[in-house]
Amino acid sequence: MLRPAPKDKSAARGGFFARMADDERWLWRFMLAPAVLYIVALVGVPFILSLYYSLSNVTVASRETQFVGLENFSRILDSPTFWRALRNTLIFTVLSQAVVLVLANALAIALSADFRGKWFVRFLILLPWVAPISLGSIGWLWIYDSIYSVINWTARAAGLLGPAEWPIWLGQPNLAMTSIIIVQVWRMLPLATVIILAGLSSIPQDIHDAAAVDGAGFWRHLIQITFPLVMPIMLVALLFGVVFTFTDMIVVFVLTRGGPYDTTQVLATWAYFTGIQGGDLAGGAAISLFLFPVLVAGAVLILRLARRAEIAA
Repeated sequence: MLRPAPKDKSAARGGFFARMADDERWLWRFMLAPAVLYIVALVGVPFILSLYYSLSNVTVASRETQFVGLENFSRILDSPTFWRALRNTLIFTVLSQAVVLVLANALAIALSADFRGKWFVRFLILLPWVAPISLGSIGWLWIYDSIYSVINWTARAAGLLGPAEWPIWLGQPNLAMTSIIIVQVWRMLPLATVIILAGLSSIPQDIHDAAAVDGAGFWRHLIQITFPLVMPIMLVALLFGVVFTFTDMIVVFVLTRGGPYDTTQVLATWAYFTGIQGGDLAGGAAISLFLFPVLVAGAVLILRLARRAEIAA
């Protein structure tokens, strides 16, 4: 009597995965699963943990925690440092991203033209984004040094500074804020340039040819054709820049540590100093949570503007 051949389990497994790959209802779930797990692990879990910490009295040295409700938030709102850090964060973000948007448009338009050595110029522009920001900030720390500042020595050699003039870039309040804004512009400019350059490349050449036939000059072409078509992409670049800048602490931490006299203190650095260096994990978590509603409101506003610009275009 002949017995049926045993079924190949590997083939059965292969058939199951093959059927799942061919089924669109399951394929998109498999494709999205790694990204969802990544977001949950690196964003969702810390966010839930910060919510728990902000409603308790947990510290670095505490073994037991107690629920204190909104006491941490009330204490933070009563602190003048919070309002100063919030104002500095808004100034730091708005001014740096405004400059980035202007310079990124100029660079993207320049790089969209054909010229010799364009690949090398693109490499130089992308270098600040590729290099570790901590190393870049240390380099800027030497550039702004109170004794060895290359800016001051160059300005004095050029006759722009008198014998008694010697700016302390990171020690004077107004100069310190200007200094960190310049470094943030240097850091974020490559990303915005690449995004806007991709938007410029997506404009059909027929539109440019039609504008040239109609006799449109450079500025009319730029304002009436290029900017409206690239506006949704520009707003996406702005959204990335706002999120990165509003939540960033590396530039401020390396250059000024919030000084002098908290004039460059931002919410991210104050949360770090309070929660990690100060040991008040509950207070640091409460400070960091103030970033969330502001970022959500800003993201919703920018995405709505991008949607309207896309419809208008």
